[in-house]
Amino acid sequence: MKKHEVVKSKLEFNDIIKNCPFRKNASYVIYIRKKEEPKKRFGIAVSKKLGNAVVRNKLKRRVRAIIDELKINFPNGQDYIIMIKKSCVELSFSKMKKDLESLIKEIQ
Repeated sequence: MKKHEVVKSKLEFNDIIKNCPFRKNASYVIYIRKKEEPKKRFGIAVSKKLGNAVVRNKLKRRVRAIIDELKINFPNGQDYIIMIKKSCVELSFSKMKKDLESLIKEIQ
């Protein structure tokens, strides 16, 4: 993901989580905020309950790689916050990708 494709502001992050609709499955929760700009932006959230920093960073790297591959499947003009659930820790990369793909199909 490039810098302009990332939701960084804590205020924006919290606003999206508190006020916007979401979709979820066993591995992820995706919050979606529609906006007028044609660009799409992404944020990734991992709870400290999932493991130490090494585990959390590994999960975030994997999800970023998946997002880079599936970016064209996400509708434009929206911000997405992807929260990773505990069940993701034991999953393989391919299973993580399949779970996120199925959730994206629900969004469209």
